[in-house]
Amino acid sequence: MKQKIAFQGEPGAYSHQACRQTHPDLEATACRTFEDVIEEVRSGRAELAMLPVENSTYGRVADIHHLLPESGLHIVGEAFVRVNINLLVLPGTALAAVKTAMSHTMLLGQCREFLTAHGIHRITGADTAGSARTVAEAGDPTQAALASELAGEIYGLEIAARNIEDHDKNTTRFLVMSRTPDHSRRGGAKMLTSFVFRVRNIPAALYKAMGGFATNGVNMTKLESYMVDGSFSATQFYADIEGHPEDRNVQLALEELAYFTSEMKVLGVYPSDPNRP
Repeated sequence: MKQKIAFQGEPGAYSHQACRQTHPDLEATACRTFEDVIEEVRSGRAELAMLPVENSTYGRVADIHHLLPESGLHIVGEAFVRVNINLLVLPGTALAAVKTAMSHTMLLGQCREFLTAHGIHRITGADTAGSARTVAEAGDPTQAALASELAGEIYGLEIAARNIEDHDKNTTRFLVMSRTPDHSRRGGAKMLTSFVFRVRNIPAALYKAMGGFATNGVNMTKLESYMVDGSFSATQFYADIEGHPEDRNVQLALEELAYFTSEMKVLGVYPSDPNRP
């Protein structure tokens, strides 16, 4: 039986595209929610999970950072996927015939210039691929969907206009997660380490905790904070750094971090994606 990789959304979603792009040897399986994706892997029904964490235009994906530390899964890879947005129509439909375009609100916002220029009214759908399916089922040539080329292939729609997004560098970063960690050095790219931590309740704790990375020459590519347990006083930080935990400079930085933190958990050690900006 072919091994599976789980993603959130309808078939043809950009998460589905990420699965095809990075793991074409695995069968992509659609899930309703991010929690369902995690459970597919945790239960053994899928080998890997493909989870979006941030978009270059809209920032981080809501809820993901809350789910990662408690998921029981480990980050084993990352993928940067270019979000090319297409206007999908029923076969044989001319662009001039399109009156409305349906998609997720994020994609509608990313194509304002094109839609305004062509007098196309925006309609909010549940998601991108689901909107493509709705347009295909409706059979109305005046209705179009904003979605991936893959969604067009799956639901039998044609591309009336290709790559219509306002920003030509729109990219989503995904994390690939597994039941078992893999801290081996692999691939030709630099290694990354992701972790979460909480600082001790002492003055300038975060400033002091970060000092170890600067003095040891460790590049921190991401640092984000978010509240936990619904408390304004309980803050957890998520960080990505360049390097492997066995690298001497990373060891020294993490030792210094430990002194100023009450809790620290490594989420994964993995190679940098070749498409990383």
